[in-house]
Amino acid sequence: MTARAVILWRHGRTEYNAAARLQGHTDIPLDAVGRWQVTEAAQHLAQRHRPTRIVSSDLGRAVATAQALADVVGLEVAVDPRLRERSFGEWEGLTADEIAERWPEAYRTWRAGRDPERAGAETRATVAERMVTALSEQAAALGEDDTLVVVSHGAAITLGLVALLGLDPAAWRGLGGLHNAHWTLLRGSSRNIGSAWYIEAHNLGPAVAVEDWNAGVPVDAMPSSTADAMRA
Repeated sequence: MTARAVILWRHGRTEYNAAARLQGHTDIPLDAVGRWQVTEAAQHLAQRHRPTRIVSSDLGRAVATAQALADVVGLEVAVDPRLRERSFGEWEGLTADEIAERWPEAYRTWRAGRDPERAGAETRATVAERMVTALSEQAAALGEDDTLVVVSHGAAITLGLVALLGLDPAAWRGLGGLHNAHWTLLRGSSRNIGSAWYIEAHNLGPAVAVEDWNAGVPVDAMPSSTADAMRA
């Protein structure tokens, strides 16, 4: 048996996201915009799907995102550390410009789509392997009518998706990333297409312009219930 559908949901915005800093394993919480994003996205996700199980990375920004949905649908959040973001080692906390200035050669290698050697960093293949193992185990534990929601991170989700589709995560670059608090819908394949899963939809979220979504909504312009949630 395996889940009928798997939803891979990226966490909401953090201060590092807003400043374009690499996060990796650094445990950065959601900012005010991120908390608004996950509140909005959880409502939309719950309206479209009926989650059976919610599993999250153990990093706080992912757990908080998962909890926003759990509060709507009445489920508990399970935690799986294998769903963590890719570790970027000593580059974490830095912007692209700062990395390029301090490690110019390694930065050029990274921008060319290869894995430069750097202290504490994971390769794309390593991240993809742990993501596929975790996703496969979690989905296999559910029934054919169930929907699994997995809350993870931008790079980890992309690499996991590529590997689930039977492609090389170290070389293939044909899949765009997810906006904060957006998700991908996977379905189990009954056809012989070389993969157990296929992508039904990618980068789903509320019908909000990307610029407005990334900027958030001023608290004073929100309904009182949403404003109170953001102030808490």
